Amino acid sequence: MDYLLRDSHHIGVQYGRFDLHRLISTIQAIPGRDNRPPRLGISEGGWHAAEALVLARYFMFTQVYFHKTRIAYDVHLRRALKGLLPGGCFPRPAEAELKEFLAWDDWRVLGLLAAEEGGEHGARLASRNHYRMIHHTHEVCGPGDLQELERLKDALGDLLVAEESADKSWYRTGATDIPVISSSKPQSVSPLSSYSTPIASLKSNDQVLLYVRPEDVPAASTIVERTLEQP
Repeated sequence: MDYLLRDSHHIGVQYGRFDLHRLISTIQAIPGRDNRPPRLGISEGGWHAAEALVLARYFMFTQVYFHKTRIAYDVHLRRALKGLLPGGCFPRPAEAELKEFLAWDDWRVLGLLAAEEGGEHGARLASRNHYRMIHHTHEVCGPGDLQELERLKDALGDLLVAEESADKSWYRTGATDIPVISSSKPQSVSPLSSYSTPIASLKSNDQVLLYVRPEDVPAASTIVERTLEQP
């Protein structure tokens, strides 16, 4: 609840907004059964607010967190850090390595990038000359999408420099489904997905993004266009 609203405010978008006060006011503790501990749920009057929370998370991920440009910078940051860190990994945050782990803060990394370290990816971060997305699948891939994706990857060959997958489940029904307490039968608890058709219909997002270097976009675009024209 916190990060969705905070991120929406600072980014300047509306995707992550929902009725926070209504949701909090309808939260209830559900007694545990069969020696299980209590759990949090919501009263029936708050299920629309809970639905809005789940959908807000969906929209924020698709529109912000998995945005093509933000994902490109994730690629560059990971690869730059692999070149900057000793052995390509962070020190262990424990025992003798804890002090060194804590020394790898934002300022240290930014200083190294400003000093033109970090190789190609450090340079791309510093100059904002990021990889460009050349193709993306649908959010929920079908067999046709996956076949098309493999054809494009083969056709692009060495021009393809990054492949990133959302591989994200928006809302899991079952044991982790938000419990809703009936207003007419206080002892009756049902999952949120049994109230909300949109929530019950949500499927795992397995969208895939393909990237090339900026200088390779013209050649890669031609390859993608020709490949997609083929039956």
